[in-house]
Amino acid sequence: MFNSFFPRPSIYFLSALVWIAVLITIWFAGLSGWHTGLEMFSGLAQPVAEGARPPFLTEARVWTYGYILLGGFLFALFWMIASNHHWRRWSVIGSTIIILATYFNVQISLYLNDWYGEFFDLIQNALANPNTVTLDEYLGKIWTVAGILVVNIAALVLLDFFVSHYVFRWRWAMNDYYMRHWGEVRDVEGAAQRVQEDTMRFARIVEGLGVRLVRSIMTLIAFLPLLYQLSTHIPELPFIGPVEHSLVYVALLSAIFGTVLLAVVGIRLPGLEFNNQRVEAAYRKELVYGEDHAERAQPLTVLELFDAVRRNYFRLYFNYLYFGVARWTYLQASNFIPLIAMGPAIVTGTITFGIYRQIANAFDEVEDSLRFLANSWLTIIDLISIYKRLIAFEARIEGDERPDTPLSAGSFSMQEA
Repeated sequence: MFNSFFPRPSIYFLSALVWIAVLITIWFAGLSGWHTGLEMFSGLAQPVAEGARPPFLTEARVWTYGYILLGGFLFALFWMIASNHHWRRWSVIGSTIIILATYFNVQISLYLNDWYGEFFDLIQNALANPNTVTLDEYLGKIWTVAGILVVNIAALVLLDFFVSHYVFRWRWAMNDYYMRHWGEVRDVEGAAQRVQEDTMRFARIVEGLGVRLVRSIMTLIAFLPLLYQLSTHIPELPFIGPVEHSLVYVALLSAIFGTVLLAVVGIRLPGLEFNNQRVEAAYRKELVYGEDHAERAQPLTVLELFDAVRRNYFRLYFNYLYFGVARWTYLQASNFIPLIAMGPAIVTGTITFGIYRQIANAFDEVEDSLRFLANSWLTIIDLISIYKRLIAFEARIEGDERPDTPLSAGSFSMQEA
């Protein structure tokens, strides 16, 4: 899965983490202040009036973006030179482009969070004091963000288009790798399904899940300091009392609780999904043989195979039943957590509507990032089952005769199905 597309995957991903840590260290060691005299970007920077909120492109922000672009370029350049992997253009350069584009989108979300704070304060002022805000001021405020949104929409559309091609190239690389070793794996149960369907589903899941994971990490990096700062407006929590930077702890505890809860409740699901594909593959294989050979796919054989499919699905449905109860209860209850946490500040009127919206947006962004696993657990279950099938498939190529057994399904087997 990874060797077919990435150059030396373990070293590649480890080097990416190390390089990111190095860039962050250099930045906070003092480079963030070295943006004076930035002639090459000075034409892009916008002046900031005294007391006004900084626009999206200031000299400091342009310097930050330039530094991150340079870091990504140097990382990609190193691996393009250090490796001659056939797919390195897509895996190395493509991954870098996706990360940088996602970072750009997160920065726009951060800017919009500030903009909404001012905009909702304007609405509060207009509603509380009629005729103090003119229509031109109101519409002018909306117009200030229109250009940013147009750029953001274009970036999102182009990113989706690029990611679609990126993951198909990954599937293409896996397909080429497996077909080169087809003679070694053709007798593995469901070999055709693993090459055609599993690689397709793997690519489709990675297309959505991978981008969301990158965005979650970058959103957390961007919004956690903001939530830490905004928490100064919420010095007290209901039922608990004064807590410094309270909302950060509330978001962390909520996300950790939800992730652990769903991981425990859904621990059997990956193994059941794995077994489901095995019984489906056995049933489909017999039907395919029956197309060409009259003695195959006879009623008794087909009924026995379909009975295994039926039993496994019913067991899967039961496990998804109690998993769904836990998942939806947690997701619905978590929507009220920030409202409860901000209760004392709201009822005492110590925050404005704009600050409330900023805190609510920042809290949602941080909590959604932290509970990425909880939000995506159904997709992750599907991905784990596919991963287990492809790993067992690749084990044959590597000469490892490991048993093709399910994960986390206890003693449940296809015979029991």
